[in-house]
Amino acid sequence: MLELVNLGKSYGGRNVLAKLSHRFQPGEFVAVMGESGVGKSTLLNLIAGLDAPDSGQVLVDGMPMSGLDDDAATRLRRTRMGFIFQAFHVLPHLSLLQNVALPLLLNGAPDPARAAHMLEAVGLAGRGADFPRQLSGGELQRVAIARALVHRPALLLADEPTGNLDPETADGVLHLLRAEIKESGAGAIMVTHSHAAAALADRVLLLTRSGLKLA
Repeated sequence: MLELVNLGKSYGGRNVLAKLSHRFQPGEFVAVMGESGVGKSTLLNLIAGLDAPDSGQVLVDGMPMSGLDDDAATRLRRTRMGFIFQAFHVLPHLSLLQNVALPLLLNGAPDPARAAHMLEAVGLAGRGADFPRQLSGGELQRVAIARALVHRPALLLADEPTGNLDPETADGVLHLLRAEIKESGAGAIMVTHSHAAAALADRVLLLTRSGLKLA
């Protein structure tokens, strides 16, 4: 489903990723760990097509992301991928239910019941009419997780998905992530510093300057 081929990226003359190659198996839940600044978030952005590599290719279902125009790349992200990023990207002018339901609406398949179910699954039942300004950072993270999962993506990309959660809530959210992706047969790549989070993955990879290897 996903393959990295000699992927390279630099910023300001500094190599962040160099000649990185790896094949991810369909339906596999992978945790990626590594020191700060080694390029974990950059890797997710390249996989998603939100940033372009300086060299190499990201292949999704055998198709190079670099070969897609902006519209095609946007459609691929919207229909096939889910994102949980550290900055949340929850829209302040939409209610929680509207935020979670947005991927379904953009894909032409509105389903308020599914959106409400996902809010309940992340512990926010009955809060659908609330707005992001009424939530804590941890609650905003849970909204972002519900939104990423609501349309049952084929590939979930998660950047520190429990970074703003207390240990008990984090454990519940991680089990939800695993249950949802296993039920749908989705693949998932989760960047994390948490060994407890990584322990729930099928496989743990360590990203270093020399590439990805089993932890």
